[in-house]
Amino acid sequence: MREYLLTLCVTAAVTYLLTGPVRKFAIAAGAMPQIRARDVHREPTPRLGGIAMFGGLCAGLLVASQLTNIGEVFTHSDEPRALLAGAGIIWLLGVLDDKWGVDALVKLGGQMIAAGVMVWQGLTILWLPIPTVGMVGITPLQGTLLTVALVVITINAVNFVDGLDGLASGMVCIAAMAFFMYAYRIWYSYGIEAAAPATLFSAVLMGMCLGFLPHNMHPARIFMGDSGSMLIGLVLAAGAVSITGQVDPDALRLFEGSEKSAVKATVPVYMPLLLPLTILAVPVADLLLAVVRRTWQGQSPFAADRGHLHHRLLEIGHSHSRAVITMYFWSALIAFGAVAFSVKSRSLVIVLAVVVLCAAGLVVLLLPRFTPRVPGWADRLVPPRYRRPGRAERAEPLDDAAPEPVGATRSGGPAARPHGSTALTDRRPSRHRDVNSRT
Repeated sequence: MREYLLTLCVTAAVTYLLTGPVRKFAIAAGAMPQIRARDVHREPTPRLGGIAMFGGLCAGLLVASQLTNIGEVFTHSDEPRALLAGAGIIWLLGVLDDKWGVDALVKLGGQMIAAGVMVWQGLTILWLPIPTVGMVGITPLQGTLLTVALVVITINAVNFVDGLDGLASGMVCIAAMAFFMYAYRIWYSYGIEAAAPATLFSAVLMGMCLGFLPHNMHPARIFMGDSGSMLIGLVLAAGAVSITGQVDPDALRLFEGSEKSAVKATVPVYMPLLLPLTILAVPVADLLLAVVRRTWQGQSPFAADRGHLHHRLLEIGHSHSRAVITMYFWSALIAFGAVAFSVKSRSLVIVLAVVVLCAAGLVVLLLPRFTPRVPGWADRLVPPRYRRPGRAERAEPLDDAAPEPVGATRSGGPAARPHGSTALTDRRPSRHRDVNSRT
């Protein structure tokens, strides 16, 4: 565990330290596209944050290769090299798209090439766990097609959900945490070495997201762009492929009594990892809804719009921060609920806890304008918007609030005055006129 934590911390630190210089480079390179109709932000923001994330990935894998226990993964498996090769291709494609723009079909082809490179180097699905049946071997062609499909679906699911500040990186970080818990349990508790690469990938992925989040939280100073969203999607898919299709069924049979019972015991998480329906349930649902919506309207499935889940949360009245936290909550509930269910699949407490949390999530979802207030003694511990208004603030008349100086707007330019309107100074108290005259 200490070596995984060291790898995570190094990855996070390198990503965090690189993001500042990358932001300056993106501004100098002109990677600041104009505001589009579907965008939520109001000021041009630099992209290319994926450069820092790719640097953190390389640093994390380099440090892990020099450690005692994790270093054995690099000598006994080609999966880390396969991940690095596929990540390099998808990262380069994303950088080109962030700077000059790449056609959607070209990006899809590049994603398939990156997935094919990983399959060619050994990161592929070899067998599938089927409930009540057991481990089913598949042909190399079937394994290649399934691996490519899983990688492409995961990449586009993460790319589609990257619409608000800190949303994609936070949701993928939550998914990586749940994935790490599951993979580490398979590797450490059962002693299955085939789960070690997936555990390493999830630790590195957590470091990439945690290192980038401070720069990407609202209001974001830099966006990860396609170079970052496609990269973290590929890393998450690589971990899912590694642990789903590489774990030896004989090893599971040793600990569970039979191959069929082993599959039955682990299927609550195995199948969702194969068709990421729990770890990435919210992004995948958003992806499927977007494809259906655009196809129904006669548009291309790759056409951009403002119909994503996070856009709808903003439309019903949620603030930017609350919309992001709501998406975090549902992702964590589904991901960690699946992991908990895989450990204690017959526990009634887990089912009741999930039901109660779902009810709480629905209440928060349907009350977008509810603002909680904290007790007076805790005012200094929370942001100003959650503090109770003081006695002076409640007693102060509304017309005592000092308006903006005459002739100035928020941007500092001259204010436009309607024809025939009266100057604001004519209606202000004398103390406001004196202040304006001095300024």
